[in-house]
Order: sequence, then C-alpha cells, then structure tokens
Amino acid sequence: MHAATLLERPWRQPEAVLSAFADEPWTCAFLSGGSGDNARWSYVLREPDATLTLTGDDPRDPFDLIRGLLGEAVDTHPDGPPFQGGLAGLAAYELGDRIEPLGLARHADWPDLLVGRYPALLAFDHDRRRVLAIGHTPERAAAAANWLNAPQRAATPGRLAVDVTASPADAYETAVAEVVGRIHAGEYFQANIARLWTGRLVPQARPFDLAARLVGQSAAPFAGYLRTPGRALVSNSPERFVSVSAGRRLTVETRPIKGTRPRGATPAADAALAAELVASEKDRAENLMIVDLMRNDLSRVCSPGAVTTPELFRVESFANVHHLVSTVRGVLAPGMTAADLLEAAFPPGSVTGAPKVQAMKSIARLEPPRGPYCGALFWAGFDGAFDSSVLIRTLGLVEDGEGWRFEARAGAGIVADSDPRAERLETEAKIAALLRALTTE
Repeated sequence: MHAATLLERPWRQPEAVLSAFADEPWTCAFLSGGSGDNARWSYVLREPDATLTLTGDDPRDPFDLIRGLLGEAVDTHPDGPPFQGGLAGLAAYELGDRIEPLGLARHADWPDLLVGRYPALLAFDHDRRRVLAIGHTPERAAAAANWLNAPQRAATPGRLAVDVTASPADAYETAVAEVVGRIHAGEYFQANIARLWTGRLVPQARPFDLAARLVGQSAAPFAGYLRTPGRALVSNSPERFVSVSAGRRLTVETRPIKGTRPRGATPAADAALAAELVASEKDRAENLMIVDLMRNDLSRVCSPGAVTTPELFRVESFANVHHLVSTVRGVLAPGMTAADLLEAAFPPGSVTGAPKVQAMKSIARLEPPRGPYCGALFWAGFDGAFDSSVLIRTLGLVEDGEGWRFEARAGAGIVADSDPRAERLETEAKIAALLRALTTE
C-alpha cells in the first residue's frame, strides 16, 4: 500500500460534518477540543471496509485480530496528521478479562471489542483551520472529500434526557468504606470505584445531539463518538490512555489522571482550589501510585531503561473540574507493536487501581459490569501509530423498542485516608458536565 493521498479543503467544524452521518452504523469521530497539543486534530470516519464485533464468548484472540486487520505497516504522508487511516473502535473494560482472567461478568449490552477498518477519513486541523480528506488511493481521498458536501442536520434543542437516576449515595459510601478497610488490611493500595447513572433520551433526541452539545459546553481533548448497529458511545474524556508515535523510534506515551477538585465560583476561589490540589499529599500520592503502575505496564513492551516520567502532577483544568495529570513515556522495543502495548496496559491503571489485578477483583465485587466505561476508544494507524482515550465522562447508549436508554458512571480513586462522603461528592463533580448537557432545558 502506497502513502496516503491528501486533499486539502476549507475549514469546517468536525461536529457539523459528523451530523450528516451520525446515525449511520460504524460512523466514528474523535472530537478534540480545548487547548494544547492534544487538541489539534479531530477525525470523522465512515464506511469501513471491514468490521469486527467480538463478544465475550468468542474465543478468538482480540490482539491477533487487531494485528490481522491492520496487516503490515505502511508509509503515510509526511505532511499529514498522526492518523491517516486504519482501525478505530471500542475496547470495553471487560476485554481486560482476556489478559488477566478473573471470570468477569460481561455487560449484557456491550461486546468486548467493536472495531472498523477505515481506508478513508476526514482530518480537521484546528490549529491551521483546514480539513484534509485522506485515502489510501486518490479515489478514496476524493470520496472522503465529497462527504463535506452532505447536508448537515441540526442538533435537537432543549432537554435531551428523562428519568435520569443515580445509584444510591449511601450504597456508594458503604462501598468506599469497604475498599478503605481492604486497603488497611493490605489487600491493595488503591481502587477506583464508580457510581452508576441511568436514563433515557427524549423521543426526538439522538446520541449525536449529546456529542454536539458537549463540544459546545465542555470541549475535551479526547472526546469521541461511535455508532454501531443498535449502540452508540458518546465520550467527553479528558484523559489519554496510551499512544504510539510512528517513525523510526516508536515513542509511547500515557497521561494518567489522578486527583480532582471542582472549579471555583470566582477566579480567586478557582485558583485556590487548583493550588490546593497540587499541594495535596493525598492526591499526589494517589497520582504517583498510578504513575508507578503505568511505568510497570509500559516496561513490558518498551526497551530497557527507556521508560521515563518527564512530567509529574501538572494541573489541567476542564469545564467542571481541575485534574492532576502526569506523563510517562517510553520507546517500544524492537518487534513490539501498538497491539502489544494495548495488551500490556489494558485496562487503564488510572481507573482500576494498584496492584491492578487485586483492585479489579474489588471492582467486580462492588459494581455491575462496566462495558464501555473505563475501557478505551482508540485508533490504530496503518503506519503503526496509535492513540486512545480512557472512557471516563462517557455515555453508553442502547436502542430498544422505546428509543435510546443510556448509562453513565463516575468514579473516584480510593486510598487509605479516603473519606466516603468526599469521594461521593467527587463523583458528582465529575458527572456534572454530562448531566448538564443532558438536562438543559
């Protein structure tokens, strides 16, 4: 396969282009927003030439399937974006049971893996305000350019959801107290425990309406959208899971988030909360535990001595919260690929705990199957590049005879000195942007 063909077109908002195809099965989008390097590129993909749905009872190896769909690595255009065609899709949280068998119950509505192979796409360069139609033949690039001519569809105004219900606050606080007890007993150091919110979209709403509203209200660098038959995923994630930069040196990066404060009502209060977060010994310790875990995961597939931590405890601010973010980097060892990295690191350490396996056992005891939540939305390029998000701030939607029902979750990292009420309030701060987008009149 030759290097991709790139056709430059005038700027269009990616969510506006997506609106024309958002109800089409196997449409996928990565909707980067906010500021910084991670917010430069958005992508809209449709019309895959192959798809994969791997259910929990399917014995095939998911990582071999990913390798097979990608084929041999090929060159891409040197002036193009990081992603120039390849695979895109969902790795559900329970995919982790295939890596470390724990007998996890599967989610009734979601398979372990949903993946399409996309030979053409649109890439949206937010910095240079241009759109690139990309295909691995000139004909495919031209076809992708024609997607820009499709009529846009307006998003549904007003309230999008009804019957929004949270799992009981007292039950969550009891679960947190149990985890604290197990930490003091030496079972593990940290576990991420989540609460569940459920509801339904109003009859006139569709999943894309929520994605479009989130782009406008609380843009996030790793937001995404995936539509498959009978299912949809809308994510407003701020968190990278793992990435691989293509080239002679396959550089790996992960950016775990641990540590949260709500935004303040005034600039002074907001600055004080951010300062409190970065000075918090508890939050720094919590973050460092996951940094150590991710260093260990990356070291399984990276060259010896190549794993470093160039940045610790950076405060990043989003619509509703401040987060503490660290960066871990490495270089893939010879012969290793992005599929090997995904297998080594999945599910994300920041939303499981440390040690990971023991934490996952507690999660399975205390929560129903997670499905998309705390899995990853990812793309894997034909050239070996890879990027993925941690699926927090995410809704999983399922179509039934009455329309669309959904579930969303928000969690907190529980450590030895966690206060159950404070951790419960943290889940409510994290879910607030999603709830606001769903229930705004």
